[in-house]
Amino acid sequence: MRPDGRANDELRPITIERDFTTTSHGSVLVSFGDTKVLCTATVELDVPRWMKNTGKGWVTSEYSMLPGSSPDRIGRERKGPKGRTHEIERLIGRSLRAVVDMKALGERQIHLDCDVLQADGGTRTAAITGAYVALALAVRYLKDEGVITTDPLSAQVAAVSCGIFNDVPVLDLDYPEDSAAQVDANFVMASGGKLIEIQGTGEQRAFSRDEFNSLIDLAIKGTDELFAAQRKALGL
Repeated sequence: MRPDGRANDELRPITIERDFTTTSHGSVLVSFGDTKVLCTATVELDVPRWMKNTGKGWVTSEYSMLPGSSPDRIGRERKGPKGRTHEIERLIGRSLRAVVDMKALGERQIHLDCDVLQADGGTRTAAITGAYVALALAVRYLKDEGVITTDPLSAQVAAVSCGIFNDVPVLDLDYPEDSAAQVDANFVMASGGKLIEIQGTGEQRAFSRDEFNSLIDLAIKGTDELFAAQRKALGL
């Protein structure tokens, strides 16, 4: 039995509240159970210096955990992102860039900012899932304004954690499971069943090919449900 009573292949309650703020070109509050992340997308009509005159755009990301997001206050990273933060920022950026046609985006940049308001496990997967919706809203803004004519997004992107808890493969770990999991993995997927990135670690023991296959099956089921939630949030 899982600590919160869910079935082994069951996601936590998922909500994606779009237009959560009015000051960015796309925003959502995404909740994976008690994990809550504010994701915003801001368009800049410019690109990094190293991309000027290439005819291509760029998508980049920042991630932070707010001080009150955890029972123990998290200090602000005033001197730049620490190792974990930097790793997650890079993960979010490359996950979303995997489905963006930079030429169709043109010489403009979209900043994705993911701020964890409350953490209960799976903050990076919630951030990626929410950031896709914020990105899609920013792209919709560019199309509505006539800035671009071709949709640069080739697929949806969602992410979910899977792991082995008490020797059983489970989907979407909350903090009590994540902190005690024998195996912990994060899967980033594009719609259509394609993998973008896998992060997997035997935290307490090695795991078999059969167990790994079970985790992939759980990830596919979970992300299919997340893709449906994204489409609902986008009115598709």
